[in-house]
Amino acid sequence: MNDKLLDIEELRVNFHLPEGIARAVDGVSFDLAAGETLGLVGESGCGKSVTALSILRLIPSPPGRIESGRIQFENQDLLELGTDKLRRIRGHDISMIFQEPMTSLNPVLPIGRQVAEPLIVHKGLSKSDALAEAAAWLEHVKIPAASNRLGDYPHQLSGGMRQRVMIAMAMICRPKLLIADEPTTALDVTIQAQILALMLELKAELNTSFLLITHDLGVVAQIASRVLVMYAGQIVEEGRMADIFDQPFHPYTQGLLKSMPRLGDRSAGGATRLNEITGTVPSATQRIHGCKFADRCAHAFERCKEQHPDLFQIRQGQRARCWLKRHPERRTQSG
Repeated sequence: MNDKLLDIEELRVNFHLPEGIARAVDGVSFDLAAGETLGLVGESGCGKSVTALSILRLIPSPPGRIESGRIQFENQDLLELGTDKLRRIRGHDISMIFQEPMTSLNPVLPIGRQVAEPLIVHKGLSKSDALAEAAAWLEHVKIPAASNRLGDYPHQLSGGMRQRVMIAMAMICRPKLLIADEPTTALDVTIQAQILALMLELKAELNTSFLLITHDLGVVAQIASRVLVMYAGQIVEEGRMADIFDQPFHPYTQGLLKSMPRLGDRSAGGATRLNEITGTVPSATQRIHGCKFADRCAHAFERCKEQHPDLFQIRQGQRARCWLKRHPERRTQSG
């Protein structure tokens, strides 16, 4: 767990739009150890998916562009690799499960062919051998009568089954890193639990590193050992999962945790209104000199709006991008 499989430094990704330059990822740095599961959480539009797509250089260009930074995977910078070398890594050493399987799977190709394709491309297997392996993997991800489903098309499967197909396709080459972008968002809670259990089972079997991207902190609590909290293109807090959940420091992280529904939270009338973070995420095209969360923060003071905070050490293994670390009395004064 000490070896860095992935090491991202000062990644910046901009989208050049008619209304201005949108800074979708604004100086993001983190690393991921071999065999580790890392959760990347935050509201929609905070830059989570753009960060993930940048790792495999899948940013649509134009209008997107990776402006600067380093993405080290096994000590090679993915941003400097040629197209052919990068293609050999995609789907083989690094795989990705995208947000919506119905739009990620090809609607006019049977699922067996889609699951088998990575083996044909990366391993040089014949079509018949690849299809046999695909059937074995569909069975591995608990699709009933897997051999009989090879000729099915994505629209013939339920949402949970399509997600299992995506997992099989991502894992069939036994990648060293799996990026899972909102893998359970469109599923009901029962199927969600099954998918998470399946991912944990495969991780233990193959010792694959996971980068789990989600807005659901409950999912992170079940599967991740370490958490990054992202807001407006930046990491605002990072630490071990237990520390972030037990002692969150950044007001944004605290707001996310308070907004989670909890079992038994009912008033006398039978329902309790969830806590919410007031305000909205600032536009990615807006230039902000201070803290990007200042306009929504109950603890904000002058320095927050004038000077951008660094990631300060809170305790061993936990950092937060917040001036309250330097001015703890302000948290008390503002309640």
